[in-house]
Amino acid sequence: MSTMALSFDFEYTVKAPFRMQPGLRRLAADTPQLTPVAAGSRHLREKVAVLQRWPTEALLSAPGTDPTPALAALADHAAQAHPSAWQTLPDGRWHAPVLGCTVAPDGTLQADPGAWAEPARALAALPAPLRRSALLALAFAEDLALVDGRDGSLAWLAVCLPSHWAPRDKIGRRFAEAHAPVADADIVRQAGAHLMKLVCGPDAWERFVWTITDSPWLHGHPDRAPHAWPRDLDPGRPGDAWFRTEHQCFIPLPALQQAVFTIGVQVRPLAEAVDTPARAQALHDTLASMSPAVLAYRALDGVREPLLRWLAARATP
Repeated sequence: MSTMALSFDFEYTVKAPFRMQPGLRRLAADTPQLTPVAAGSRHLREKVAVLQRWPTEALLSAPGTDPTPALAALADHAAQAHPSAWQTLPDGRWHAPVLGCTVAPDGTLQADPGAWAEPARALAALPAPLRRSALLALAFAEDLALVDGRDGSLAWLAVCLPSHWAPRDKIGRRFAEAHAPVADADIVRQAGAHLMKLVCGPDAWERFVWTITDSPWLHGHPDRAPHAWPRDLDPGRPGDAWFRTEHQCFIPLPALQQAVFTIGVQVRPLAEAVDTPARAQALHDTLASMSPAVLAYRALDGVREPLLRWLAARATP
């Protein structure tokens, strides 16, 4: 199975005391913000499965929104950054070589002979107006969202791998509304309007988030991936605990006063992610400093103690 390396800066992100904060870091202009999928990768397989079964819950546009100009700008960005993974053809068609699929502006689909059949099947089953969004969603490992800097709303989503949130609950919402359920996030919500204007400006930005979870799946929709921690949790036992991370980037579209928000999800066994005593200590101290509200929001309130005991033992040289 092919794998892809998605970025996560452990030392920059995992710090005590834990605080919900924007944590934005400016990116150099030439830093890649999209990760082309590899043939047979878990990101591609899980995204295909979602689009085959629940496409209208993953591909969403806010009422009255036309994402076409932003998606065209994103397609041009992808073609410049990753020409072997994405091509914008002179006649306006979009081609994803790894998928072996081409989609015309009117949604007409063409599949290359010999290409893996499942992406083409998933695209063919969609209404024609959704195929361009779906092709972008499948060609890159990241989930995608369009942020409108004028009102801070989420105007368009192509999200197949959410981390225990439902895209249908976020589409069209302003930043503060979309983050209303997040525990201890008052600072983030209050800064929402300023943050949205910032990321829709000329500079590119990144941030990182993480949690410990009971599921190895990238697709974490709350309706289909309920938390089910084992009663005899052993964080070092394969399959019991996983380290879920997101590398979030903002691709600025200043001419449109918008930005494309990319969400690169990665899930690894906790024992693999905490591979040094220093990292075990950092994660222990951060987890120990979480408030009861944050622990409950992340479904960690019932398993914090065994996690802390395991991390403490692992932090001992």
